[in-house]
Amino acid sequence: MNNNSSGPLAGRKLRVVLPIVAVVVGAAYFMSRPDGATPAPAADPAKAATRPALTVSLTAPEKFDWPQVLPANGNVVAWQEAVIGAEIANYRITEVRVQVGDTVKKGQVLARIASDTVASELAEAQASVAELEASAAEARGNAERAKELKEKGFYSSQLNTQYQTAQNTAQARLAAARARQQGADLKMSKTGVLAPDDGVISARSATVGSLTQNGLELFRLIRGGRLEWRAEVPSADLGKIKAGVVATLTAPGGETVKGTVRAVSPSVDPQTRNGLVYVDLPATSAVRAGMFARGEFSLAQSPALTLPQAAVVLREGFAYIFRMEGADRVAQAKVDLGRRVGERVEIVSGLAPDARVVATGAGFLADGDVVKVVAGISK
Repeated sequence: MNNNSSGPLAGRKLRVVLPIVAVVVGAAYFMSRPDGATPAPAADPAKAATRPALTVSLTAPEKFDWPQVLPANGNVVAWQEAVIGAEIANYRITEVRVQVGDTVKKGQVLARIASDTVASELAEAQASVAELEASAAEARGNAERAKELKEKGFYSSQLNTQYQTAQNTAQARLAAARARQQGADLKMSKTGVLAPDDGVISARSATVGSLTQNGLELFRLIRGGRLEWRAEVPSADLGKIKAGVVATLTAPGGETVKGTVRAVSPSVDPQTRNGLVYVDLPATSAVRAGMFARGEFSLAQSPALTLPQAAVVLREGFAYIFRMEGADRVAQAKVDLGRRVGERVEIVSGLAPDARVVATGAGFLADGDVVKVVAGISK
């Protein structure tokens, strides 16, 4: 029987064989090439030329002698505050001459108290003095005549003694009347409430028509207009501060005020373990009594390795700089910051004195970036 290769089965075999033959022929062709060359692989993208991420300028660390600073917080209060009240009671206030914030001089009248009743008491005391002066003069004359007549034998010793006693009694009554007149004069002078010292009125409760009472506050006076900053300093740092040290306060409005340490408290609060440092402040409108203020004390100077503040990047609560590694690549380095003066900041650790540091644009860089450096070193 003859084998017929035509038909569907033969067609399927042909479709399978042809691709196999094509692969074998292709392999034989490449193996038979005389140079044995193989096709070049595709180019590696990682080995392509890297473009600079940013054009930067560099800066170098600089050393300065900066003062050591000790930060502190505290309240601004009056150096001394006088409480002013009336010295006579149950008299009506007729006039108030000053307001809160007024600057006054020592002896200036702040308020007036009704003086009608006091004036009548003074007039009565003056009349009593005049009457008793006349009586005392008459008694003195009688005593002198009695003494002369006694020497001539006209008066007895007993009668002479009576005239002398009358003279002494009249003198005593006159002295008492003069004391009452002096008291009335003093009371009249107290009808004017006076400033005990130069200063600034910080509070006023006196009102026209109200009655004066013993111990009742009418005014408060900041003596001399002087204010002080009472800074709370930890007990471990109190020994570093001496009288005369300069303190710089930052007012709530952003202004800076410089003062001088007047005294350091000899005791420490047992609850907070802080001691008070009293700082005299100059006359200024930047701070007022009752304000809370932050500040720092300038202690001894010491060297500081510094960079411009723009060269420091703050990320995730830490400070970093970017220093040059080689000709065109930067490396991120973590640093510890210290003091700040103006636009410069102290680098406590993490920076070599001869390092080249990116001065501007560091916030746009990442560790290992390639950069283009412009000529020169930025200050």
